[in-house]
Amino acid sequence: MASVDTSLPAKPTGLAADFASEHEREHPLKLYGGWFCPFVQRTWIVLHEKDIPHQYIEINPYQKAPEFLALNPRGLVPTLAVPVGNGGHAQKPLYESTIICEFLDEAYDDEATYGKSLLPSGNAYERARCRLWIEHVGSKIVPGFYKLLQHTPEKGYSIEEARGNLLGQIKTFVKEMDAGGPWFLGERFSLVDVVLAPWAKRLFLIDHYKPGGVGIPAEGTAGEDEEVWKRWRVWLGAITKRKSVVETWSADEMYIEAYKRYAEDTTQSEVAQATRKGERLP
Repeated sequence: MASVDTSLPAKPTGLAADFASEHEREHPLKLYGGWFCPFVQRTWIVLHEKDIPHQYIEINPYQKAPEFLALNPRGLVPTLAVPVGNGGHAQKPLYESTIICEFLDEAYDDEATYGKSLLPSGNAYERARCRLWIEHVGSKIVPGFYKLLQHTPEKGYSIEEARGNLLGQIKTFVKEMDAGGPWFLGERFSLVDVVLAPWAKRLFLIDHYKPGGVGIPAEGTAGEDEEVWKRWRVWLGAITKRKSVVETWSADEMYIEAYKRYAEDTTQSEVAQATRKGERLP
């Protein structure tokens, strides 16, 4: 029987620890999260990008507080407690990372205070296009990441098949990027970049744990796909240096420890279980 992950480090480290400590004071807008969770990092990036005042509360996935479960009985992170009513003392929950990210972008829309919207304003088609590729990240690239990371020799698919699938989904995404760059929309940073950023940062885990790694071709070796992977490297270099990504990231060695169970396919997380069954991720 697969083991339960009871020994994850208890709190963020590195620059993520600094960002968390800056937001530990009581505030009516509360983010319940786990430092190791890429879905949480999506939300954290938006909060950072827009400099939204909030309280960050680290959740122990094995000792969930009653007040947290009252907000989200499923006990999944991220969960956002949104203040409602006069004084903001009452709270209503939101969960699902992309929904939370869109809510924050829409609710905190004063450009002078919170910066530009992360979805193009005044252009319904471009907003819809962004949502189309946000969906591609969530339904194609992210599952492909876990399928490759969780590959073990007894699986009914080969590691080459899993790697090819992930690379193919990334290529499809890159071909839709606007020319120039560095971002998906060219010069404009957007929610499309946000939703893929946590897994882009975690690609090194596949290189660390799996024979052959991710398998992205080295510069000058991609043949007819050379321009595609050149554009990917531009985006990847920019996203991994983006301040909001860097400052919501713990020390690399902490992720190596946290994702060891994924690489061994022994974790009991809902994401891992869905991957094993070929189901949509929770």
